[in-house]
Amino acid sequence: MTTNPPQQKRPRRIFPFRRWWALLIAIWAVWLMQSVTNGAADRVIPYNEFKQHLSEGSIQRCTIEEGRIRGWIRGDEETSAIEESSADDQGTPFETVRLEDPDLVRELQDAGVEYRAIPPDPWGALWVWILPVGLIFAWIFLLRSMGGPGTQAATFGKSKARIVPEKSISVNFNDVAGCEEAKSDLKEIVDFLQSPKRFTALGARIPKGVLLVGPPGTGKTLLARAVAGQASVPFFSISGSEFVEMFVGVGAARVRDLFEKAKAKAPCLIFVDELDAIGRQRGVQFGAVNDEREQTLNQLLVELDGFEANSGVILLAATNRPDVLDRALLRPGRFDRQVILDTPDLSGREAILVVHAAGKPMASDVDLQRVARATPGFTGADLANTINEAALLAARRSHQEISAADLDDAIEKVVAGPERKSRRLSEREKRRVAYHEAGHALVAIHSKHPDPVRKISIVPRGKAALGYTLQTPESEAFLQTRSEILTRVQGLLGGRAAEELLAGDVSTGAQNDLERATALIRQMIGVHGMGSRVGLLHCARPDHPRYLTPTGVGWTRDCSEATARAIDQEASELLQEAYEAARELLTAHQEELEALARDLLETETLDRERIDEILSAATNRGSVRDGIC
Repeated sequence: MTTNPPQQKRPRRIFPFRRWWALLIAIWAVWLMQSVTNGAADRVIPYNEFKQHLSEGSIQRCTIEEGRIRGWIRGDEETSAIEESSADDQGTPFETVRLEDPDLVRELQDAGVEYRAIPPDPWGALWVWILPVGLIFAWIFLLRSMGGPGTQAATFGKSKARIVPEKSISVNFNDVAGCEEAKSDLKEIVDFLQSPKRFTALGARIPKGVLLVGPPGTGKTLLARAVAGQASVPFFSISGSEFVEMFVGVGAARVRDLFEKAKAKAPCLIFVDELDAIGRQRGVQFGAVNDEREQTLNQLLVELDGFEANSGVILLAATNRPDVLDRALLRPGRFDRQVILDTPDLSGREAILVVHAAGKPMASDVDLQRVARATPGFTGADLANTINEAALLAARRSHQEISAADLDDAIEKVVAGPERKSRRLSEREKRRVAYHEAGHALVAIHSKHPDPVRKISIVPRGKAALGYTLQTPESEAFLQTRSEILTRVQGLLGGRAAEELLAGDVSTGAQNDLERATALIRQMIGVHGMGSRVGLLHCARPDHPRYLTPTGVGWTRDCSEATARAIDQEASELLQEAYEAARELLTAHQEELEALARDLLETETLDRERIDEILSAATNRGSVRDGIC
């Protein structure tokens, strides 16, 4: 369990250092400009010293300005000699502060000093201040145009939502398949955005918020874009994590800014992806509570329940964790409606394949219904990835069209991972893998409730799979009986039974099979109430929503130690019975098992047609031998 970071203190200033640096640079620039404009004297003397030099006649010439006197002092030579020197020799420069002295002009005249007065320049001081300030503003403008730190300072509390104009959205309901119920729920939203007066005239109030709930890859974001494209309205898109920053109050400011922008463009749609990033329940964390996230959630609650009804702003949000959302967020008046998007059924998968196959050259042997039947449990994203992988394989093989073989290989790549031809197995290991996969296939073929075996392979795939047996159910199954679960467990244990039967020993290759079989038996007993010792007692609860829980994991025990021991004991007995049943079935069809293993060692991959040929030939050989006997 993760804990929130310690509570962040509210900072007094977001960027104080930048302001101080700008002030220091401005002062330095003013000083520099004044120094350049006015110049700098080599020697600054007090005023009494200036009067002394004046009385001694050593002042050669001077300039009287508004607040100072500047000039040149002769050296230690005689005055006459200095006067006879060249005019280029001006002596030593000096500067002194001018004081109120009415007799100054008379004394200068008496001393024969060449002097002149400079009137004050009204524009000089103005330029000295304007130019540095203008440079500072030019620097800030340059940083903003380059996207530097100045940009972040100016837009820190602004919303990061991406605004998509209505003319730029090319997705509509025709581009979304496999979720007809969800589209029908959202058609009311589209109708309201297109003609709101038809609803308001009858006093109807459209839902302010619609929550799209579903596992990853089921098309929540695509459906939200389709609603905006179908209604031809602006579309604001943002992720929930983009609201939250380390500074308390920034997320709330971004929520306010987002809704202000949306109201200016109403009617429009706001789409918040991964709502659980800011919508988690308040007050359930251990340790310090994250004030920034809670303030962001509070502001979102206010905006949902605060703006006027029928204002034309509709909030769409998506999440795959509705169980962690705050209850105040889901109450009527905020998120009034929840639209469920689940993995598509057979017809939905076929419709999705048709959408993604449009515009791609398909060979005549491609049957999308067959592909849909071979991909149970696939989401829309999985199906799109399958079509794309098939296109990549066809291009790699220099095909002009996507063939059925390319689609089959793409399905196997998505399900089991890419082929690992570099993983070299010894002949002994390869033979054992062939026994193992042949055992899985033969038990599945001769069981009471079989799922048809479509392919057997001993080519390593993915991270750990040294071989696989691909089964395709004939139809969608939403319920399972006790006998069907036990049949499936027997099929999982058939690989280990075949190794023991043909190789005389077992290996570690059945680890995943044992894990899945044990999980199925435990759920059958403790969750579905199909055990004899525990009876109808529900002894486990899921850790996550059911559609996010993979088969066999994600369950937490909810019973006493005695009940858990009873479940373990009965599960062990049922697993042993299933294993013995699989071993007996393989013993009765040992010749077929050996024939399948031999052919697998030669070709490494067997499809359904070749499997039927091998089993038919082995059956005929057995019938002939029985007749001879």
